[in-house]
Amino acid sequence: MSDGKLRRQLGPFDATMIVMGGIVGSGIFINPSVVAKAVHTPFLILGAWLAGGVLAMLGAFIWGELATRLPGAGGQYLYLREAYHPSVAFVYGWVLLLVTNTGGMAAVAVTFAHYYREITGFGANDGLIAAAALLGLTAINCLGVRAGSSVQSVLMVLKAAAIAAMVGIGLILGGGHIHPLPLLDRPISLGLIAAMGAAMTPVAFAYGGWQTASFVAGEMRDPRRDLSRGLFFGVAGVVVLYLAVNVVCLKVLGPAGLAATGTPASAVMRAALGERGALWIAVGIAISTLGFLSQGILTAPRVYYAMARDGLFFETVGRLSARTGAPVVAIVLQGVAATVVALVGRYEQILNYEVSVDFISFALTAAALFVFRRRDGGTTAQGVYRSPGHPYTTALFVAACAAIVIATIVNNPGNTVIGQLILLTGIPVYLYWSRRRRRLAAAAAKS
Repeated sequence: MSDGKLRRQLGPFDATMIVMGGIVGSGIFINPSVVAKAVHTPFLILGAWLAGGVLAMLGAFIWGELATRLPGAGGQYLYLREAYHPSVAFVYGWVLLLVTNTGGMAAVAVTFAHYYREITGFGANDGLIAAAALLGLTAINCLGVRAGSSVQSVLMVLKAAAIAAMVGIGLILGGGHIHPLPLLDRPISLGLIAAMGAAMTPVAFAYGGWQTASFVAGEMRDPRRDLSRGLFFGVAGVVVLYLAVNVVCLKVLGPAGLAATGTPASAVMRAALGERGALWIAVGIAISTLGFLSQGILTAPRVYYAMARDGLFFETVGRLSARTGAPVVAIVLQGVAATVVALVGRYEQILNYEVSVDFISFALTAAALFVFRRRDGGTTAQGVYRSPGHPYTTALFVAACAAIVIATIVNNPGNTVIGQLILLTGIPVYLYWSRRRRRLAAAAAKS
């Protein structure tokens, strides 16, 4: 192990694939049904997905500027640390390890295992298959960022092709048509606003993940250029894919049929090609989930690496492999943590706490742009991309994140409280590590 620097080996295509790979998992194959249960007309359903896409694009603009201001390893962790305080950044990394990334990866790994067994007929239980997938991807990422990114890019291209094939086959062979009227399923009222709020929660969850590309900024050849472009093109590409999926689901199944099924992608392909179509989309979903896992193991360990380099986590987590230049201990930590959760089977409970915690961190990170702009005093350093429409678009993004958190509190108060309690557990842990860092620094100064 060494204390050297991360190797800059990634370009704009890698950045775009990492952005898209962090968003597209299994959610788009399931969440259209969840949205259709909350709102019941094509206008409202597509409106929710379009609004989610606009929100994600606003976030991409904001993160694009933050990335050009602070193009180092850790991304969002770095932005929070420099804008507010190391404690805020640490709590974000703490929750990433305990809840958002680890729980999400465990859930997606078990989803992969379910579809893998369905496709192959393999007799092992879901936990063991999930563990094998997670540990295999962990081993690949330990070979270096180039190896991990290449695998992630291939899987992203394959899942984009699977989604495009589903859309094309559904439009041509699935039958049905979209009835544009009525526009609303109820009069304009607080009830309609509440329903749209409930619809936006799964939409926001499905669009989440683009921010994780910032974690590997320290390994991009030109992070100011590559990450900002990757965020824009990656999010835009996913918005197109997601809207296309919802259009074909509405055409083939209709709003009522979409709400009635828990597996809309399979229902569309079954309508178009029978059971053979359902099997094909199962292969596509398996590839998509595997690609999401690959992206998570590639990106999140760079946050734990940055925490360790700041003296706020185990020192070995901040070491790099002398041979591959990868933060191997951080990668193994993430892979093993997700594997344990997948085997124990507590990932569903963990996911229930994720949305509110995630969107609090989104709001804080976006608000950091106000902090940096104020510090600039009206001047902008060379090479810094400026988010269009700031401060209005940034304020809109922060307000939308706050609205999603409020909607989550209203709809799932118990889970939200537990999520906030997990977040607060990071404070005493931070105090321990910060005191330890000060003691070590004092001891080094005396010697």
